[in-house]
Amino acid sequence: MSKVVENFLKYISYDTKSDEESITVPSTIGQMVLAKELVTSLKAMGLKEASVDDNGYVMATIESNVEKIVPTIGFIAHMDTAPDISGKDVKPKFVYNYDGGDVILNKEKNIVLSPKDFPELKNYIGETIITTDGTTLLGADDKAGIAEIMAATEHLMQNPNIKHGKIRIGFTPDEEVGRGADIFDVKKFGADFAYTMDGGLIGELEYENFNAAGVKISIHGRNVHPGSAKGKMIHSSLIANEFINSMPQNETPATTEGYEGFYHLISINGEVEETKLQYIIRDFDSENFENRKIFIKNIADKLNDKYGSVAVELEIKDQYFNMKEKIEPVKHIVDTAFLALKEVGVNPIMQPIRGGTDGARLSFMGLPTPNIFAGGHNFHGKYEFIPTFAMEKAVDVILKIIELYASK
Repeated sequence: MSKVVENFLKYISYDTKSDEESITVPSTIGQMVLAKELVTSLKAMGLKEASVDDNGYVMATIESNVEKIVPTIGFIAHMDTAPDISGKDVKPKFVYNYDGGDVILNKEKNIVLSPKDFPELKNYIGETIITTDGTTLLGADDKAGIAEIMAATEHLMQNPNIKHGKIRIGFTPDEEVGRGADIFDVKKFGADFAYTMDGGLIGELEYENFNAAGVKISIHGRNVHPGSAKGKMIHSSLIANEFINSMPQNETPATTEGYEGFYHLISINGEVEETKLQYIIRDFDSENFENRKIFIKNIADKLNDKYGSVAVELEIKDQYFNMKEKIEPVKHIVDTAFLALKEVGVNPIMQPIRGGTDGARLSFMGLPTPNIFAGGHNFHGKYEFIPTFAMEKAVDVILKIIELYASK
């Protein structure tokens, strides 16, 4: 078993599911447990500057072993897993020499990973893939990224003949709830630029992402006994239904791709008296992004005109922005990663991220940070899987980027 796979199996055994409702940092104690384990491992490798702060941010340094001036490069991954599904007691299953057919994840519950539903499985015929047992997520997002960075670090520490500049390592909490970079100390990290190892399939290299906002909507009604409700009852859930039906039906995650933006209804919870909706807004174009926020506000205004000025309360909060404008002035960091992928035999896949990473926030905080594949598929659910060779290639990419900058 390769070191990166060994690392991965160890890290997914930690329950680090983040919690959007928590006000602590990190949002769950399991993340701090993993953070301390990572620091222990980094120190055992011989890294002197390995620490975790009170908020769960892990930072460490591999000192330069060259005399010339070489950029300080950062590699970053997040420790938490998505709150969508349990990440506790993960039981990974190995499928060796995958034959291209259905993979039974859980016989009792009839949960099957099938190429009929996930045709990308066919790309891994003959390879070893790691799946879930159908009851939890796997955790490749982003424990594969952590495993890859740790494996590359160990390789450098065990092979001092490999020339490299100063390398900074960072592991963050709470990326999955949009807070991974909230209190990341860019100055303390001290890198000229960085890469998040947080992408999906092998080959992904990304420096564009959605502009993103979260929307919370509270709809207030009036409850009256249904026997005498005529002209008196205002049913908040029916108003919510009007709101939902006023949204563009062809601009959802299920109907868009590429550079197309969307509105996504995350949750609905209501009764007669009050109903709460939660949306996210996503768009690559900044002007379209602003227009989407205006559009959703106009719907609320129209419903308030119809039902009363306080019927619909709206809160829109920006979450992150497209990092493209911050990456383009230092495009060499993307070009070097592109070259690194090709030199280790990986076909680069340049595409926009239909989501966001810590790197998007960090780029606007002064640390340009494009995103590189971690290797997994179907994140945030029980059908998640990862081919082992993708993790191994990600380690090669990290080492090649370091080599390319040291050789310039």
